[in-house]
Amino acid sequence: MNPNATQVAIVYHSGYGHTARQAEAVARGAAGVEGVESLLISVDDIDQHWDTLENVDGIVFGAPTYMGSASAQFKGFMDATSRNVFAKGGKWANKVAAGFTNSASRSGDKLATLQQIAIFAAQHGMHWVNLGLPPGHNNSKSTEDSLNRHGFFLGAAAQSNADESADVVPPLADLRTAEHLGARVAEVVQQLAAGRQALALTQKAA
Repeated sequence: MNPNATQVAIVYHSGYGHTARQAEAVARGAAGVEGVESLLISVDDIDQHWDTLENVDGIVFGAPTYMGSASAQFKGFMDATSRNVFAKGGKWANKVAAGFTNSASRSGDKLATLQQIAIFAAQHGMHWVNLGLPPGHNNSKSTEDSLNRHGFFLGAAAQSNADESADVVPPLADLRTAEHLGARVAEVVQQLAAGRQALALTQKAA
């Protein structure tokens, strides 16, 4: 990665490949913002990336929703941050954070997973970015192709039919919603960086 670029990492777990496609969409959205690079990190490989995560500007967290919460593998990553990040003096404090999740059911209690991830980010002193979209498919004139078709606000939600492979689902609307989240996070990261730089110059001049 270019050390001079704004950097956004996407840290995720995917059990069957569906959430991986959602993560890839978030990464595309972030990298689509000029001056931003994105990095995909599976929690399966997290031990190789602790140092990298200390240096990125924002982290978007994603996991499938299993039985009303983030997957056990993602929860294992969350627990590992207690010794690799939290205990080392808040290495992620003031970074930007956001979240996404996927399940087979329309609701599937995905909100519980997004809340779990948001609280996790707050424990690390991170700045949470919401989805920033109105509800999509909520009236007779809207369609399944609408962004945020599931009507989530806290983060990006996707639905993948349990009997279809990751080659088919999540649907394009859900992937475009994930791309929107990635771009929104990248823009907020850049805005915060510019504001911090301007503040530093003002303080130096004073």
